[in-house]
This record gives sequence, C-alpha cells and structure tokens, in this order.
Amino acid sequence: MNRPVIITCAVTGGIHTPTMSPYLPITPAEIAEAAAGAADAGASIIHLHARNPDNGRPDYRPETFMRFLPVIRERCNAVVNISTGGGLGMTIDERLAAALHASPEMASLNMGSLNFGIFPMAGKYTSWKYDWEREFLEMTRDFIFPNTFRTIEHALKELGEAHGTRFEFECYDLGHLYNLAHFVDQGMIRPPFFIQMIYGILGGAGADPDNLMHMHNIAVKLFGDDFEWSVLAAGRHQMPFATQAAMMGGNLRVGLEDSLYIGRGELATSNAQQVNKIRSVIGELGLAVATPDQVRDRLALKGAGEVNF
Repeated sequence: MNRPVIITCAVTGGIHTPTMSPYLPITPAEIAEAAAGAADAGASIIHLHARNPDNGRPDYRPETFMRFLPVIRERCNAVVNISTGGGLGMTIDERLAAALHASPEMASLNMGSLNFGIFPMAGKYTSWKYDWEREFLEMTRDFIFPNTFRTIEHALKELGEAHGTRFEFECYDLGHLYNLAHFVDQGMIRPPFFIQMIYGILGGAGADPDNLMHMHNIAVKLFGDDFEWSVLAAGRHQMPFATQAAMMGGNLRVGLEDSLYIGRGELATSNAQQVNKIRSVIGELGLAVATPDQVRDRLALKGAGEVNF
C-alpha cells in the first residue's frame, strides 16, 4: 500500500517579487500566517525563506527569520524546513546563516550549480512596486547559481553533522542525483534521505513528464529503497506534476514560491488554497496525507524540541 503523501508548502520563496501578486507573504507576520494556514490545510513540512519587510527583497538575516519562526512553532506542529538557497546572488555563508542560528529539523540543500534564469518574468510587467525587482530578475541572464562540491560539503558538515539537521536535497537536473550519490558513497549522507525533484526552472530540467519518469528511475537505480522523493514544478505545471507524483507513490510540494496561481489566469489568494486543492486531489486518488509526526518518523528527524526557536 502507498504510504501517506507528504505535502510540503513553500510559502514565499526568493524568486517571485511583490509586484507579481498582492498575496505573496512579505512581512514576518504574513509569513507566519501563511505557514500556519498551510499547516492547518494539511502541509506537514513548511519550507521557509525570509523577506525584508520594508521592500520584499529576499533576506538572509537570522534576526528576520526569528521574527516568524517562534510564531510558527507555537501555532502548528509542522516540520520547519529553512532554505539554504536564500536569494539569488547571496554567498553560501549568507545562505546558511539562518539555518545555523535556528538549528531546524530540516533545511534545503541544492545539489548542483546551474544557470537559474528568471529574467523572462521581467517582460511581463511595465511598472514595479519596488526599484530592486526588475534588476533582480534581469541579472539572471548572466548568472550561475553556485552549488559546488565544496559548498555542499560545507553545509553537510556545519549544518548536518553539527546540528543534526536533515536535508531536502533539491535536484534540478539528472546530474544533481549523481552529485547526491557521490556524497552518499562518501558516507556524508545517510538514509533515509529526502529528494526534491524540481522541474520548469529555465536552466534546469524542463517540465516534461518524461523527465520526471527518467529521474525517478535513475534515483531508484542509485539509491534503492533508501530515499523518500518529492516533486515540485514551477508555474502552471505545479498541480499536474504534484498529481503525477502522488499517483506514482511519491510526495509533492506546492506553495507561492513555486506558483502564484490556483488556476489558469487566477492568482492564488493564499498558500492554504493550493494545499487544499492538492489535498482534495490526493483524497480523490484514495490516498492519505502524512501528518508532521509521521514525517518525523519516516525522515528520522531530530524532533521539534531540538531546534533553537
């Protein structure tokens, strides 16, 4: 029988900008409310970025995270997963700062460098709420999102070994699975581990179901039964790929980090709206949704009592 489906919700991210949606959580209070709402709707993992509350720009500062992390923990039992992807252009030390301070149960970790092109979004808008937005998008025409073997090893040691934090290993392409296998072979990553397969980012694997099937098959060849896997797809591909993952016995991620929409041309008014939609699909497939404590058991997490917030 299929195990209950793990729903991750990525509530704000570091890609979309305030001009794109009035519903994108920006302030600590908005991020906390979005996280709690998503958890109430059925998300068992909440994937978190921070934003400067004054202008919505991605923010790495631990003090910004600490304005909403304790609130989220007080309001729900969800597993808190802090991004180490940060915002495009941040250094690895900036990207790790919040997680090293908060010592969460989970953190994301990108498993390879890639061209990360979000510049096409700049052409969709003629005016901007903040001056930084257009420049932030356009700079990705000549940008490589760096995740070298050295920086991955640094994160595994400083955050994983030192804090007992386990990772959402973000794989944007086939080679990232082989990078992950390298660290497994080195004994630096031990099962059970959680692979997030990502589709639809310009520079990574395209949102083609054949890519999903192939990457899943390769993951099985590399890791056998030692891993849990999840899928996210950007933009309009979000719900179809999430549905496909559930049908294949995997897990899934939704949230306004990955798509601002709930349907064709219709902005999502909250993260909870997306969680409710995919939870309904999961139910129609005859599947159950995993609770946070089931996730803690399946991923061998250290527990909410062992974090620093």
